[in-house]
Amino acid sequence: MGALNPLFTMVRDYLLKFLPEEKKYSPNTIRSYRKALELLFDYVKEQKKISLHELSFAMIDRDMLTCFLDSLEADRNCSPSTRNHRLNCIRSFYKYAAREDITLISYYEEIQKVKAAKIPETLVAHMSEKAVQSILDQPDTSTDLGKRDAFLMLLLYKTGARVQELVDIRLCDIHLGDTPRVLLHGKGAKTRAIPLRDDVVHHLKKYLALFHDSETLYSEQYLFYVIRNKRKKRMTEQNVRVLVNKYGVMAREINKEVPENVHPHLFRHSWAMVLYHNGVDLTLISQWLGHSQFETTLVYAHADTEIKRQAIEKAVPESSSLKGYLNSERYQINDEDLLKQLTGLK
Repeated sequence: MGALNPLFTMVRDYLLKFLPEEKKYSPNTIRSYRKALELLFDYVKEQKKISLHELSFAMIDRDMLTCFLDSLEADRNCSPSTRNHRLNCIRSFYKYAAREDITLISYYEEIQKVKAAKIPETLVAHMSEKAVQSILDQPDTSTDLGKRDAFLMLLLYKTGARVQELVDIRLCDIHLGDTPRVLLHGKGAKTRAIPLRDDVVHHLKKYLALFHDSETLYSEQYLFYVIRNKRKKRMTEQNVRVLVNKYGVMAREINKEVPENVHPHLFRHSWAMVLYHNGVDLTLISQWLGHSQFETTLVYAHADTEIKRQAIEKAVPESSSLKGYLNSERYQINDEDLLKQLTGLK
């Protein structure tokens, strides 16, 4: 094979240099960008009946990209959110290409004309505080594993950590003292410090004494581990999912508020709603959760408003003259209104 054509030269530099070295993206994030480009190029190759090395910027216009995105939903059963994620990855590449080579700006502008799919607004799934407590009460704390499981779920809940962030915590990420906190290593190799409440610190110290009695908080050992071949190994995300689901099933037999399918991310959403209900500013919640875009955090405001609307509707009898005024549009919250409130414009 001869030299790479301009398109693939740009792709190589984007994936192997720009994303890891300049943007400092994690391998998982880079993998998703690579997959989006790979799927696009394979699609165009098949449509044009050409070999991959013949592909060029000129072959990918607005119509071609739109047809590709449509095929993701039709042929691969991708959701609108996945479709939009692929589009954002492709746009990012074209933005980079236009920055590196001014002659490619027209292709970037063409790609920008492709609109994102509209995603129906749904309530963010979360649990009530009573439901969460029912789950936290399930482990048998007369056993060591029960103590571990109870603390793991408490920490998962009260840090709002993603499951990957939880299992990546090492002892050296924990800082006790006047301001107890834990460092979470999130998406895009971003690190954030999460404060630890007194009850969490209390159970943390007991856990450390039981499972890390011979180690200090300078250790690189993982906080949560399993024993394999007589060695401590990092607990996997799947270990946590199985563990959480098991206790969710047990709790549901006692409390029907507990959802049928309990998974780690439910704890994250549930804690975010607790923070929001207690008056924590959305911008602070966004930082707490490690959201790269503030708009992602708006789902909690939408959910809170919709829950209040539903509660009001239930409280007003069908025969009441007020019922006609309780149309859902009166209670809907939109991003523009909320942003105006947050920035003092309203």
